Parts: sequence; structure tokens; C-alpha cells
Amino acid sequence: MGGLNTALLNAAGTLGVYDQVFNVIENNVTNANTPGYVRQDQSLVAGQFDPNAGVYGGVSAGPLVSARDPYLDQAVRNQTERLGSVQQQASDLSQVQSLFDTTGQTGVPGALNAFFSAFSQLSVNPNDEPSRQNVLVAAQNVAQQFNSNAQGLQQASNNVDTETTYTVNTINSLATQIASINQQIGTTPDASQNAGLDAQLNNALDQLSQYVNYTSIKNSNGTYNIYAGGQTPLVLNQQALAISANVSGPQTVITDSKGNDITSELQNNGGSLGSELQTKNVTLAGYLSSLNSIAQSFADAVNNQLSQGLDSTGNPPTLNLFQYNAAQGTAFTLSVPSTFTTANIAAASAGAPGGNGNALAVAALANQPVLNGATVTQAYGNLGAQVGQDIATAQQETTAQQSLVDQAEQNRSSASGVSLDTEATELIQFQQAYQAVGQLVATLNSLTQTVISMVQGT
Repeated sequence: MGGLNTALLNAAGTLGVYDQVFNVIENNVTNANTPGYVRQDQSLVAGQFDPNAGVYGGVSAGPLVSARDPYLDQAVRNQTERLGSVQQQASDLSQVQSLFDTTGQTGVPGALNAFFSAFSQLSVNPNDEPSRQNVLVAAQNVAQQFNSNAQGLQQASNNVDTETTYTVNTINSLATQIASINQQIGTTPDASQNAGLDAQLNNALDQLSQYVNYTSIKNSNGTYNIYAGGQTPLVLNQQALAISANVSGPQTVITDSKGNDITSELQNNGGSLGSELQTKNVTLAGYLSSLNSIAQSFADAVNNQLSQGLDSTGNPPTLNLFQYNAAQGTAFTLSVPSTFTTANIAAASAGAPGGNGNALAVAALANQPVLNGATVTQAYGNLGAQVGQDIATAQQETTAQQSLVDQAEQNRSSASGVSLDTEATELIQFQQAYQAVGQLVATLNSLTQTVISMVQGT
């Protein structure tokens, strides 16, 4: 009887273990599409089997085994971080693409061509009032086009400010979420076996990588410490430490929870926040600086040439055609003074009142270098080409980086994701084993009843 009872108990215990296996398979299938979830397997532990010593083996449930691979997780996060950066750059720079028409038909190039053409036409008849009026209108249009470009760049910068504020808020929200999960892990018995908490934590870490470059350090109790830029604490065990963004000045400044400036740690260092800082503080600021230089070089060259001529009264001009405030930005403030009239246009050369020499000289500025060896149109074209190249590069990198993210996610999914085919195969396998053990239990039960009946019969 002892052997039969032991066999019956072992078989019954095996059925209980298989029930746990079925629960794990069910949980895997249910969470196949849950963000952050990885496959779990119920480990089985064979009992000691030594009949001579009265030990009859059996099987028991060991710990749950997670398929999570931290190296594959990190590979996905590294690629996602880079994708977040180039996607943000492509999006932000696309806002200014329409500002820089390099065809020469519209915008600043079109206005410059019309301006120099107006002076060329004026040289044909330097005392013609309509021609002088055309020059004045063309000059005002050039100033307005530079103003419009500068305002467009400023609007793009303001839009980046809005995005930066949103990104920082999202980072802080995810940090708070991770700290909350850390708290649950710290207070949950055997938290390492909790697939739900594990999925929530790793999904939050995946999301965070899109927004900021960070380093994560896993503590012995399963919680994580997170450091933005590898240095600034965002999460320390169960505490979230918020960062802040000051977008009120020409340069965005990011500070840690203690008010320390951490901008240099994050700028151009991955994630959408790094890209936003680089775009506003460096790229857009650089475009605007170049635009100001072009506007100022143009205005100075024209003003200087006109100052050498004679106006319609035969006197040296008393007003500059263009005025600006360099401290506030030449492209922003470039204008034609309201007091400047057609009579102030110095079309004649000194010593030749009523002539067209100076009008020809101004028209000739179209082909003369005014900035770093380039004509004003060439200088603007170079700036437009740089903008176009930056946008094209960002878009190309976005496409390439998306492929790398997809590949990294596929590698992770293949190694640790839930495969419904695999789960179905295991389910069938254990169903067959369960049925076999159930049949064994029935047989052992029948044998036991037979032995009992034989004993009672005696």
C-alpha cells in the first residue's frame, strides 16, 4: 500500500504543478500584446528518486523564469533614443524649409533680384519719377522679406519651446511612474516573479528612451535608479526628481531638481529633448545669425554706395536707404525710413548731377562680393542650401534609424516575446502530459481499491 499511496500522491501533485504551467501559458497568451511584457516559463524541478531509500521522486514547481534579456532591451532603447532625436530634428527643421526659396523667384532672393533690377531700370532714366518709385518699393520689399524670414525663424524657435516644455513634462511624468513602480516592487513579496510590475517598469523605460538620454542602474531589490545624461538623477529608488525647462531667453536652459544647469549634459545627446535643445540653441540660432549677417552686409553695401552719389537735388544724400538695429537683429529690424522719399535716391555720381553713374554702381552690387567672398544672393543661397541639407539629412537619418529600431525590436521579440505558436505547442504538450498523469491517477486509484477490497475480503 505504501508504494501505491506514494505513487498516487506524486501523480496528484504533478497535476497541481501542471495546473500552474497552464496558468503561466494562459498569462503569456493574454499579455502577448501588452507593452513591456516578456514570456515567462514555469520551471519544473524533479524530486529525488531513490526507491531503495524509500524516495519516489515526483515533480514540483520551481521559480518562474523570465525570458527578459537586458542587453536586447538596452539595444532597443539605444536605437529608440537616436530615433527620437532625428525625428524631432526633422520635424522642427521642416518648419523653416518654406522660408528659404533658393530658386530666386520669391522671398528674399526674388526681392533682391527685383531691387537690383529696379536700380538698373532707373539708370536708363535716372530722373524718371515712376522708376524712382519702383526703387523705393523694391527696397521696402527687400526689408519686408528679411523681416518675414527672421519672424519665421523666431516662430519656429517658439514652437520648439512649446515642444521642449511638453517633453520635459513627459520625462517628469515617466520618472514619477517609474518611482511608483519601484515602490510597488519594494513592497511586493518576491517581486521578481511579478510579470505585471516587470512589464510596467520596462515599458516606462522604453518610453523614456524616446525623450531623453539616460543611464539606468538596477538595484539589488529589483528597483531602478535613472540618471538623465548619465549624471543627473531622475529617479532614486522610490523618489522622482523633476527637471525644469526655462525657455524664456534666446537659449533654452534645463535645470535639475536643485536648480543646477544641466543643459550641456543633454543638448545633442539623444532623445527628443537633446534634439530640441540643439535645434533652438545652435541650429536655428545659427540660421538667424547668418540671416542677420546677410541683411546687414547688403544694407551696408547699398548705403555705402548711395552715400557716394548725388540725390535729385544734386546734393549728397542725407538719409540712408536702409536702417536697422543690429542689437535687436538686423533681419528683424531692417526697414526703409518713413522719411526717405524718391528725391533722396542718389542715382547720380559725385560730380555728375542728374546722371546715372551711381544707379549703375548700385545695380552692379548684385554681382559683387559683400560677405565672405560671396554676393548677397550667393550668401543667401548658401544659407538656404545649408537649411535644405540639414533637413534632408535629418529625414534620411529618420528613415534609416526607424529601420534600426524595427530590427532591434524584432530581435527582442524573437528572443523574449510571446509566440502564440510556441504557447500553443506547449499547451498541447502539457495537455497530453496532464491526460497521461490523469490516466495514471485513475489506474492507481483502481489498483488501490482492488487492494483494499482484497484486504477486506480476507
